[in-house]
Amino acid sequence: MTTPRKIRLLFLPLLLLLAACTIPTPTSPTATRTLISPAVENIATFTPYLTTATPQPLCTPPPCAENEAYFCPDECPGGCGTTCATHTPAAGTWWQPEPGSTWHIQYQGEIDLTLPVDIYNLDLFETSAADIAQLHQRDVKVICYFSAGSWEDWRPDAGDFPAGVIGAPLEGWPGENWLDIRQLDVLMPIMTARLELAAQKGCDGVDPDNVNGYANDTGFELMSSQQLIYNRRLAEEAHALGLAIGLKNDLDQIVDLVSGFDFAVNEECFSYDECIMLFPFTEAGKAIFGIEYELATDEFCPEANQYGFSFMRKNWELDAWAQNCWDN
Repeated sequence: MTTPRKIRLLFLPLLLLLAACTIPTPTSPTATRTLISPAVENIATFTPYLTTATPQPLCTPPPCAENEAYFCPDECPGGCGTTCATHTPAAGTWWQPEPGSTWHIQYQGEIDLTLPVDIYNLDLFETSAADIAQLHQRDVKVICYFSAGSWEDWRPDAGDFPAGVIGAPLEGWPGENWLDIRQLDVLMPIMTARLELAAQKGCDGVDPDNVNGYANDTGFELMSSQQLIYNRRLAEEAHALGLAIGLKNDLDQIVDLVSGFDFAVNEECFSYDECIMLFPFTEAGKAIFGIEYELATDEFCPEANQYGFSFMRKNWELDAWAQNCWDN
C-alpha cells in the first residue's frame, strides 16, 4: 500500500533530522567530526578553555551556558560551523594576588631571596628557575617581567623580531624601540614563547611592560582599539598557561581591560595625580602594585596605604634599594 502524500510530508522533517544527526563511522582521522587536538589554539575569546574529556558531536547545538562556548578546530570537516566539542573556562586555575600584598621588585644587582615579602617581581630572562624554586620553598610568589611592547637589543630572542615591527626608540632607554603591535601574526608567537618560558621557569605571574604604545610616539599609527586587541591576546595566552598577568600602566584603558587582568602595576600615579584611574582594580578586588621614583615616601605612602595599594619608592635602575610604604 502506498503512503499518502500528506503523511509522507509529515514524516519528512523527522527523516531529515534523523539523517542530520547520524554520525558516520570514521574510516580515517579526517572523517570524524569528533576529532579534536589535545591543545586547542586560536580560540577567539579572552578566556582560556579546556576541552571536555569526551567531546560530543551535536547536530544543532543548544544555547551555550554562561561562560561556555562551542569551538571547531581547523581539522574538523565542515569548518567552524560544525560543533565538535563544548569548552568550559579554566577560570581560577591561576594565582590571584591579594590586595595589600607586600612585594619586592628588582631587575639589577644581586638579589636577596630572603626578604620578608609575599611576592617578588623579577626579570624573566635574568632570573633562574632555581631562584624561583627557592622562593617557592618559602611560599613566596614570583612575577616575571618582560617587555611586550618594545624591542630590546640585549634580549636573547632579539633576533626573532623582523625589522618591519621595530619602530621609534623609547626616549631615555638606549637599545629599546617600540613595536608595531598591529602585527599579531609576527609578535604573538614571540610573546607566547616568552610566556611559555615563564611557565617553564615556574613564574606565578607575568608583568608585560610597554603595553600603551598607542599613547606614545612609536613611529606607527597605532589606535586604541588595536592596543586593546593586543593586550587582551597577551592576557588570554598567559591564562592559557596558568599564569596571572598584570596590566602595566595603560591607565586610559583600565575600564576596558580590568576584567581580563589579575592585578595592576603602576609607575608614578601619585606624581601625576592619576591614581584614581586605578580604582577599577580596587573595586574588582584586585591588587595594585606601584612605584614612585621622585617623591619622598611621606608624600605618597599615607594615601597609598589608605587606598590599599602596595606602593614603594625605588631608584630608576630598579636595583635592590627600596623604601616600602607598608613599613611607614
